[in-house]
Amino acid sequence: MSFYLHLCLNVYLFACCFLIADNNSQPCSNDYLIGFSQVFLPTLYSIVFIVGTLGNGLVLCVLAKSHQRSNMMDVCLLNLALSDLLFLVTLPFWAHYGATKEWTFGGFMCHAVTALHKVGFHGSIFFMLLMTIDRYVVTVHAHSALYFKRRSARVGVALVLFMWALSVGASLPDTIFSKVNNDSSRWMCELDQAKEWKVTSYIQLNVLGFLLPLLIMGFCYSQIIPILVTMKSKKKYKAIKLILAVVIIFFLCWTPYNVVAFLHILFYSEVLDSCEWWGHLSMTMQWVETIAYSHCCLNPLIYAFMGQRFRTLVVKTLKGFPTSISPCNMITSERTVNRSSMRYSVTYTTTVV
Repeated sequence: MSFYLHLCLNVYLFACCFLIADNNSQPCSNDYLIGFSQVFLPTLYSIVFIVGTLGNGLVLCVLAKSHQRSNMMDVCLLNLALSDLLFLVTLPFWAHYGATKEWTFGGFMCHAVTALHKVGFHGSIFFMLLMTIDRYVVTVHAHSALYFKRRSARVGVALVLFMWALSVGASLPDTIFSKVNNDSSRWMCELDQAKEWKVTSYIQLNVLGFLLPLLIMGFCYSQIIPILVTMKSKKKYKAIKLILAVVIIFFLCWTPYNVVAFLHILFYSEVLDSCEWWGHLSMTMQWVETIAYSHCCLNPLIYAFMGQRFRTLVVKTLKGFPTSISPCNMITSERTVNRSSMRYSVTYTTTVV
């Protein structure tokens, strides 16, 4: 995890320094970006795709196999992993697009890949927020948590469907307005060229993808941490560290991307109207975009593998891997464990975090 923290911080500092560089330091032409992006984007997108698919695939496999003992947290984790996988499956297409600088998959796939990309992106954010709110209710409003627990199946299904509906709704504009254009004898998959729509798209990204999550996480965790501090359990420190890790990693990964997105708003609004600024923004976006996308690789580590119960399931899965075609089959022995002690034992990193 420290590697990713250093990587995010270093690239963030690089992006800030790059953006305030002298305007005369870069040529107006963007041709110099093509060679850089043809190597940089496919390489890093491939790394994110492989690491993220392995991590989220394992989470999905383990939770799907142990669904009979699942609680609201597990339901959120499963849907978070599914959202990340939807997002990750689009990266090979964008990697090929970045390497060849031409969209060769046709108009339908342009809409489909954009739809999966945006639904996965918004789904990851919304299910992360749902987990945060679930921890807040369980910790701060324990009586309400007991009320909803008796109706956990119906409430859980309703909340999951609502989050997916929000994700699809937030993704519709980009999906509808994405299209294949013939630009200089090359086919490009991009959004509508109207500046007004691009400004609206970036504003939506800043609000739904950054400001709203920060506000909700900030409020919920500011209420949760004081209650954890008053607890006598030694495991409260692990819970607090995990909460801080969630907030800090989210901030480091998504702040640079949203800062550059906000600068795009200023550019399309003609506040920063120069080709030098466009060159700076185009170069920096390639860096910060990859940092932001790497967050889906960290989600399994943050929310799943740092929880004691999930680690137990993963260890049993990995131990049985050499003797079974499917590692998911090795989780069946876990059914002998008492369900109530597994689900409601005092391991605050599972219930609260």
